Amino acid sequence: MLKVSRRRLRPMVQKKMTNKTLDELREAIDAVDLNLVELISQRADLATQVADVKKQQDNEALFYRPEREAQVLRRVMEENQGPLSNEELARLFREIMSACLALEQPTRVAYLGPEGTFTQAAALKHFGHSSLAIPQSTIDQVFREVEAGACQYGVVPVENSTEGIVTHTLDSFINSGLRIAGEVELRIHHNLMIGPNTQEGNITRVYSHAQSLAQCRHWLDANYPSIEKVPVSSNAEAARRVKTEWNSAAIAGEIASDLYDLNVIAPNIEDHPDNTTRFLIIGDCEVNASGNDKTSIMLSVRNRPGALFNLLEPFRDAKIDLTRLESRPSLSEKWNYVFFVDFLGHTSEDRIQNVFLQVEKLGAAVKVLGSYPVAVL
Repeated sequence: MLKVSRRRLRPMVQKKMTNKTLDELREAIDAVDLNLVELISQRADLATQVADVKKQQDNEALFYRPEREAQVLRRVMEENQGPLSNEELARLFREIMSACLALEQPTRVAYLGPEGTFTQAAALKHFGHSSLAIPQSTIDQVFREVEAGACQYGVVPVENSTEGIVTHTLDSFINSGLRIAGEVELRIHHNLMIGPNTQEGNITRVYSHAQSLAQCRHWLDANYPSIEKVPVSSNAEAARRVKTEWNSAAIAGEIASDLYDLNVIAPNIEDHPDNTTRFLIIGDCEVNASGNDKTSIMLSVRNRPGALFNLLEPFRDAKIDLTRLESRPSLSEKWNYVFFVDFLGHTSEDRIQNVFLQVEKLGAAVKVLGSYPVAVL
């Protein structure tokens, strides 16, 4: 049986303390802080006991469970009464869970690097700062690190709300046995930044990833119409170059400006303020249903009139909500295509299994890429 401390905690202060002096308010905060310290310590102790039970049951047990973490964060957000926003409170709990998990086994996460990219920010947002985030030079390398067992999970970009799909990520799934274990949605804020040796009036070129340049195209045309736009392998690489140059600027995220000690001269220059990139968490295990899930599959069928329509009809009849449909050239046969489909639901549901059977009867091959919790943050 799990042991939980039954020592009575100090009484919690009321939500509003009116007509109190500054010293009294600070004293109340100190009391709350002591309660938080004790409760967090209790939670960490329980987490280590859970890990011990898992190891007794299975030496290869997974300590990180995406569906369990999603359920905890959703419950935290449902119970939140402010004044912190749901997202801020969930971020705090994410870090607590990350630190508790690291007591037993820090999660090793491969991500598309180098350091300072938005993919690194997505990895830290999903796994917390107590995880071990390890940069990789290509999307292929992220897949290989997870396939080899060097990392338990990987993080790769899959689509941007304004620039569309990341085809390299989809193509990597065609021959990979890895599964999708989660997703992260990250609001992308681009910043124009310069090094300590650069004056704003001397800027003649700007470095950034090709997609970032495209996402800031109108702003650049309006503010720097004659500037040379130079695409590079990543926004972090752009920031690295700018640090030692006197006439260039970089477009990158805040994490890159901190890493390379650059000055942001124009924040949030993206053309669309709701610019968001979706990232996938890849691993080698199946994820149980969390109660609010998404499934990704790959369909392959011989090219013939009405093939795609016939494949999608069973989903319509079962009232399954399709959230994305993409086609990619098949790597095995010229002018044939595979279709990547995302929809709401989990493969453990009977209705989804029935749809798969109907699709297979139509002559299509169904490859399940994974069922996983819908992004919480």
